[in-house]
Amino acid sequence: MRVGIVGYGFAGRRFHAYLISRVPELRLTAVASRDPERRRQAEQDYGVETVPTLDDLLARDLADIIVIATPHDTHCALACQAMAAGKHVVVDKVMCLSAAEAETMIACARQHGVLLTVFQNRRWDWDFLTLRQALAEDLIGAPYLFEAAIMRYRPPRGWRAEATASGGLLYDWGAHLIDQALLLVPGTVQAVTCVAQYRGWGREIGSYVRLTLQFSSDVLFVIEIGNLACLEKPRWLVLGEQGALIRYGLDPQEAAMLAGDISAASEPPEHLFRLRRCTADGVREAVLPSVRGDWTDFYRNLAAALRGEAELAVKPEEVRRAMTVFDAARESLASGGTVRVAL
Repeated sequence: MRVGIVGYGFAGRRFHAYLISRVPELRLTAVASRDPERRRQAEQDYGVETVPTLDDLLARDLADIIVIATPHDTHCALACQAMAAGKHVVVDKVMCLSAAEAETMIACARQHGVLLTVFQNRRWDWDFLTLRQALAEDLIGAPYLFEAAIMRYRPPRGWRAEATASGGLLYDWGAHLIDQALLLVPGTVQAVTCVAQYRGWGREIGSYVRLTLQFSSDVLFVIEIGNLACLEKPRWLVLGEQGALIRYGLDPQEAAMLAGDISAASEPPEHLFRLRRCTADGVREAVLPSVRGDWTDFYRNLAAALRGEAELAVKPEEVRRAMTVFDAARESLASGGTVRVAL
């Protein structure tokens, strides 16, 4: 199946093109970019045909699947244009900028009978898979508090530094963390509270954001994202009625992928989940081996779904629910209060 990528920046080149190249059933055939240097780079990297715009890519019928790897505010329009031309579409996260845009995209996919999915690659993160398994095995009893944090010290770059194009700080890592929250915690989201700060190089998109989701099961899920933090927080802290889990460090796949071989990913022992379980017999501590995921599985699943051999792993309706959380977060930021929802 022929694949064309629209946008050949960091995501298009270093994520999508690389992962597509690892799936035999998919073949990268075209790249659209307005930047002549990036078109030359794509030709050099993969020997593909290159064009300036999606219009050109569609006019020449260079692909069956279109990957949208452009600024967030363009996702809805470009995805709908590609689907109207009968193309299957992968949209890089974040899906779009609102639940209304998400609904428009889903309706367009249904109207034209094509597949639409969103690149939620961190469903295959080792830490997420390990945490999901630990909860399934009831290692800490009923969980009641999740804290998920990405706190780094790095300025935003390119269009990600523009609030209009990117949506703001929450719309980057937040796309992954909200998606993970909705997968980890059963029940509906009943309340959303969001606060943000705008300091230093984050004066436009934000330097710190905290999002709290309260579920119908009375579980709290707290997401913290910062780009002005000189000290990291735990990537995960999860408290249950009989125990707790804590982990530092990011999933190792990105570093290995950027070095040229995602299958060579490894993580230091200090990044493994630590378990503390409290029972009538005392306190037990253990280190949990990671469940190894592979981001390539996103595209392997896409190929299988298009052949009718598998269910689509990332359904657009699931991501639409996440976009509704984004809408509530934006409303909370504007009002300074908690937004009651039923998601």
